[in-house]
Amino acid sequence: MSGAGAPTLTVDGTGLKVVVIAASWHTVVMDGLLAGALRALAAAHVDDVTVVRVPGTFELPVAAQVAAENGADAVVALGVVIRGGTPHFDFVCQGATLGLTDVGVRTGVPVGFGVLTCDNEEQALDRAGLEGSHEDKGTEAAEAAVATVVALRALRPAPSRVSA
Repeated sequence: MSGAGAPTLTVDGTGLKVVVIAASWHTVVMDGLLAGALRALAAAHVDDVTVVRVPGTFELPVAAQVAAENGADAVVALGVVIRGGTPHFDFVCQGATLGLTDVGVRTGVPVGFGVLTCDNEEQALDRAGLEGSHEDKGTEAAEAAVATVVALRALRPAPSRVSA
């Protein structure tokens, strides 16, 4: 199982602004991923959450870029791509992965990667955080995004205080 060895993240996201961007394909899977992300953000005390739906997984990077440029402390990107009989799967997966990585590196805003890349619908459902699923990748992506914001605070200098 791919979730073996995953860390348990307990984070406090009080005061953070998080944008969750969710693709629209594969409604049942996406609804599970989104519900998991929202549960994780609520558990982390993140009150400022905006959910944006985009057509598909390929559109996640551009939406993440705009969110990062407009004040999001973290972005959670959720999508699912199921392998078909053409190379389309490879192009979408690579474009989304490289695009989301690029957004995080260029902006310094953490992007939680909740994109499922599965061979079939059964694998996607098993990772969607639904009743009977073995994994909850929406929760994991949200926890990772918030935990990374907290970790980066230790690397960034505190704002200087000027005394009058």
